[in-house]
Amino acid sequence: MTWRRRIEPFARPLIYAVFRMRRGLTLGVRAVVTDEAGKVLLVEHTYLKGWYLPGGGVERGETAETAVVRELREEAGVRALSRPRLVSAHSNEALHPGDHVLLYRVDAWEPCASDAAGEIQAVGWFAPDALPESTTPATRRRIAEALAGQEPDVMW
Repeated sequence: MTWRRRIEPFARPLIYAVFRMRRGLTLGVRAVVTDEAGKVLLVEHTYLKGWYLPGGGVERGETAETAVVRELREEAGVRALSRPRLVSAHSNEALHPGDHVLLYRVDAWEPCASDAAGEIQAVGWFAPDALPESTTPATRRRIAEALAGQEPDVMW
């Protein structure tokens, strides 16, 4: 066994810590959910202006799919009944350096209790062609990409 292989188990945590500091990547998820009338689920946070697709950060030890299912339940009171389908991946570099966002589509769902704990001010369902004026530009683009088949922009 080479010396490198012998020290690797001890050096790995240090190497990963250096990579994390140098790379500083984060991962978030958002979901496009529609009701039987084709309306899109949006949330309004207590700490941000505007309407957004529900979602949030992927926690340590959690998969992106698990995160989007958790965020839907927490923020909007929606329980996914089918596996979320990955629609697109985006860089959010302009707002948060090193951040990436995965957009999922959830086709089968049921209402459940929300446990947003003061994070969400309002939850609403809106026709894609009649979104609230304060819907963020990125949210509008993601809805158009997911529902109208527009080519996804790699930037959030």
